[in-house]
Amino acid sequence: AEKIGNACKACRYFGVGRSSFYRWRDAYQKHGEAGLKNAKSIPKNPANQTPAEIVDKVLYLRRKYHLGPIRIVWYLARYHGIKISDAGVYRILKRNGLNRLP
Repeated sequence: AEKIGNACKACRYFGVGRSSFYRWRDAYQKHGEAGLKNAKSIPKNPANQTPAEIVDKVLYLRRKYHLGPIRIVWYLARYHGIKISDAGVYRILKRNGLNRLP
């Protein structure tokens, strides 16, 4: 853009949006080349991750009593006061390779 003298023409030539150009320019001016490296876009600890205590209870109930997701939801709600959806239980089981009974 400095050689052309016009950011809009430079963006059009390279097929880059102006907002991206200005974001990259600002990052370069603040941090140099290190500012142009891709930053991770996802957090290291997802906010909606099921607590480990609940995951452990779900896995215990599946391994010990071979309960399905709906019964696990019922058991956790009735005896532990834990609210979790059957889809959430299924995802926990699937993540741990227990989505199918032996």
